[in-house]
Amino acid sequence: MTRLTMVIAAAAALLAAPALAGPAPAGIKMVDADGKSVARTAAGDMPVYVFDKDAAGKSNCNDKCAAAWPPVAAKADDAAVGDWSVVKRDDGSAQWAFKGKPVYTFAKDTAGKATGDGMGGVWHVVVQ
Repeated sequence: MTRLTMVIAAAAALLAAPALAGPAPAGIKMVDADGKSVARTAAGDMPVYVFDKDAAGKSNCNDKCAAAWPPVAAKADDAAVGDWSVVKRDDGSAQWAFKGKPVYTFAKDTAGKATGDGMGGVWHVVVQ
């Protein structure tokens, strides 16, 4: 194989590769699922969701809601990265947000299984 052929083959492989998702914060990873880049927790591989009833920068999921849909905790000193930011919850704790919307896991999910996607028409897996 000539050097030119190798360069062309390498370029073709790069063009055929799926686009890389933007950066994710510590504790969250982006994985390929059916050709889409979806968010999961780094620990436990749990799908990450947004809630349509949240406002940008404000969680409306507390108490019983937060028991069923645990907030994805951020550390107080975590900083925004790409589309990810940190919001303050009503109890003062820090929570990750995607494009301003707080993110959660679902208590009934198992690793890699997004059983809460579309629930009530208001819960959606984070897709980048």
